[in-house]
Amino acid sequence: MRKLLNSELNRIDIKTFKSAEKTPVAVVLDNIRSLNNIGSVFRSSDAFLISKVYLCGITCCPPHRDIQKTALGATESVDWEYFPTTVECIKKLKSEGALIASIEQTDESVTLQDFTPDRDRLTAVVMGNEVKGVEDEVIDLSDVCIEIPQAGTKHSLNVAVCTGIVLYDLYNKLKV
Repeated sequence: MRKLLNSELNRIDIKTFKSAEKTPVAVVLDNIRSLNNIGSVFRSSDAFLISKVYLCGITCCPPHRDIQKTALGATESVDWEYFPTTVECIKKLKSEGALIASIEQTDESVTLQDFTPDRDRLTAVVMGNEVKGVEDEVIDLSDVCIEIPQAGTKHSLNVAVCTGIVLYDLYNKLKV
C-alpha cells in the first residue's frame, strides 16, 4: 500500500469548484468565537461542495490569518456572506424557502441518522456558539433541531467536529 501524492487525488481547482453543482446545504455559524473553528468549517464545506457559509454576529470574516491557518484556502472556494445577527440570516433563508435545521439538543430534536434532507430544498444547518449553543430565538425559528447521539460523559462536540460530521452525513444522503 502506498500513500497517494496530492497530485494523484484529482481534486478540482477553484474555478471548477465555483461552477460545480453544489450540495443543497448551507452552513450558518451562530456567533462562533474561535477563528480556527471557522477555518475548519470552511475546509469541511469545501470538501462536501457546500453551497454557502453564513457568518453571523461575532463570527469573524475572512481574510484573517487564523481562519486561513485551518481553512487552507477554502475561503477562496466556498461562497460566504456576513449578517450582523443570526436571526436576520435565518429570516432571509426562510423567505427563500430554505429548511432551517439547528444542530442542538432540544426536547424535540431528531437524531442525525433519522433526519432526511430534501434534495429539492436548501437545508441550512445552524451551528451554535462554542459555549451557549444555538440562540433560543434561532431555535424558535427552526423547522427542525438535529442532534448527534453521544455515549460519553461530555454534553457536546467541538463545533468544527460537529459540523464535519453533519456535512458528511448530509452529503452522503444527498449525493449530488
